[in-house]
Amino acid sequence: MTAFFITATGTDIGKTFVATELIRHFRRIGRAIDALKPVVTGFDPAQAETSDPGRLLSALGKPIVADEIARISPFRFAAPLAPDLAARRENCTLDFAALVAFSQRAVRDHQGTLLIEGIGGIMTPLDERHSVLDWMAALRVPLVLVAGSYLGSVSHTLTCLDVLQRHALAIRVLVVSETPGSTVPLADTVESVARFAPSIPVVGRAR
Repeated sequence: MTAFFITATGTDIGKTFVATELIRHFRRIGRAIDALKPVVTGFDPAQAETSDPGRLLSALGKPIVADEIARISPFRFAAPLAPDLAARRENCTLDFAALVAFSQRAVRDHQGTLLIEGIGGIMTPLDERHSVLDWMAALRVPLVLVAGSYLGSVSHTLTCLDVLQRHALAIRVLVVSETPGSTVPLADTVESVARFAPSIPVVGRAR
């Protein structure tokens, strides 16, 4: 069993894009693969097919139905906000202990490769005291860090790398996902990040 946590330097950077590409790659080579998006905000059941859980299920070849969505995304909120704020809109809080237990159980029980997609960036708040960083620290599985190619991404990416390395979190690969409409060429962002992070594999993915 191999598990990876897919995180990012911020929101709407390309985590699900990278996750679906990885799923399709593993399916092509015949490897058992599953993916989870435990926390999702801005979720509308009427638009399930275009949601992040829906895109993951489509890549997995699974039906986009309520049971499958609940299986991979048990913590769903309607408001398109950070999880702490989205939960507050529904007069509740995200149960961090339950989230960690769900994720740990999935890592323990899955046979094959498991992808766990986070939400937002590495410091996105989950509740009043915990962020995505705390979630990753509790799991201690290798990370796939996704960055954009927009102007300013290099600084944001190197800041994230510094935080993750200070918390002794292993980064398996850094994927620079091309930002639509960016004035910065994808290859230039890849080269700049790689120059400052020589110990981490850095790859670029065009949209």
